[in-house]
Amino acid sequence: MTGTFFSLVPPIVAIALALITKEVYSSLFIGILIGAAFFAIDAGSGFTGFFTHVFNDGMIKQLSDSWNVGILVFLVVLGTMVALMNKAGGSAAFGEWAKKHIKSRLGAQVATICLGILIFIDDYFNCLTVGSVMRPITKKYKVSREKLAYLIDATAAPVCIIAPISSWAAAVAGFVSEGENGLALFCKAIPFNFYAFFTIGMMFLMTFMKFEFGPMAKYEDARLALPDEDYEEVSTRGGVFDLVFPIASLILLCTIGMIYTGGFFASGEEHKNFVDAFAASDASVGLVLGSFAALLLTIVVLLIRRVLPFKECMSCIPDGFKAMVPAILILTLAWTLKAMTDSLGAAKYVAGLVENSAQGLQNFLPAIIFVIAAFLAFATGTSWGTFGILIPICIAVFPAVDNPLRIISISACMAGAVAGDHCSPISDTTIMASAGAQCEHVNHVSTQLPYAITVALISFVSYIIAGFTQGLGILVSVIASWLVGAAALIGTLLFLKKKTK
Repeated sequence: MTGTFFSLVPPIVAIALALITKEVYSSLFIGILIGAAFFAIDAGSGFTGFFTHVFNDGMIKQLSDSWNVGILVFLVVLGTMVALMNKAGGSAAFGEWAKKHIKSRLGAQVATICLGILIFIDDYFNCLTVGSVMRPITKKYKVSREKLAYLIDATAAPVCIIAPISSWAAAVAGFVSEGENGLALFCKAIPFNFYAFFTIGMMFLMTFMKFEFGPMAKYEDARLALPDEDYEEVSTRGGVFDLVFPIASLILLCTIGMIYTGGFFASGEEHKNFVDAFAASDASVGLVLGSFAALLLTIVVLLIRRVLPFKECMSCIPDGFKAMVPAILILTLAWTLKAMTDSLGAAKYVAGLVENSAQGLQNFLPAIIFVIAAFLAFATGTSWGTFGILIPICIAVFPAVDNPLRIISISACMAGAVAGDHCSPISDTTIMASAGAQCEHVNHVSTQLPYAITVALISFVSYIIAGFTQGLGILVSVIASWLVGAAALIGTLLFLKKKTK
């Protein structure tokens, strides 16, 4: 079963069960058990080996991984920051301010999209920050939690994957072989990242066209049918400053934390400039350092301004942890499922598929890579793992630095990974978006799937156009594929709106 299609069966089963039963915890755990059973059968280790593989090689190993622990600590700190902002009255005050400046459902959705685009440093940070800031405003204007979760998710990974200064750019740069500037290659691939750009375009178009389709329409209609609500008054002590200051300090200090881990503040030969430091950063450690510093600074400012007493500030720590427990549990199970998939050799199996498809199908290869990357990210729930598997293969298949297919294929790999990650119930970014919007996770996945699949199909067509026009030059290829993709997106949405109406 190792190194064959069976290696992808556990995540496929887990995802199918989650979508059918609408219950994610047991679905993920069943996928883990199937993966461990396959591994034990191949290894001939019996029930003892099966049990050890689930917990020792899977769950415990994942929870002791330094990167994963850093992400969990970052989650708890962000949850605490959100609890502080709520208790201090910053969220309520921002809601009052928004009453005067945001007058409609359209305005609330556009503000959510714009804020998501502005917070391009990291997708985890984006999901939780945008959710905490925009939740009271979208609630006021009857935007469903499912729609808010979609807007958050669609401005997380898709924005980060086209931002040269982000943890995602750093990750992609790290998978490029030595002797080549990974960040420069990332920047060259940005114009061909159709999925990211078309996802952002689709959000704006659907918001201004004022329609939904698929399961999302049901949740939006149900939300509109509810009576009017006002903002919840949590506290009258704080002001808008008590929301803006924590968010601003988080953005600034998390950025500083990331470049610190990349060597920006090092001396001598170890010193790196801002861009190189970001490319070499450890996002997990940098986000923990930055968020913890922002938390301490926020508490000090609240105490100095006498907005909250010390005891109430400290009570926000367990409150923040409690709020993040569902996300932490789903992440833990998703990481364990990925460990099962890795142990069955899924990476080697998919790598073989890509290398075999390269023979005689060069013009179709970007579209093929896009589909394989999307499927792999969907099944494993990780974009970065998909980058690590496929980007080195793309570089090996197209070794010439000036080959346009090399750039298009790497971009197709990144776009496909984000598309699959966007659709997957076991993706950490999808889980974070649900947590940020306080939306039922399976509801978020089921409502987002039709939107993500629509953009993925249009992107697939664009990669076929890019593959066949690359011989005419990079500029011609970009323009031709963009024109076809944009026309297909607008035409599809007009057709869906007419059909829905």
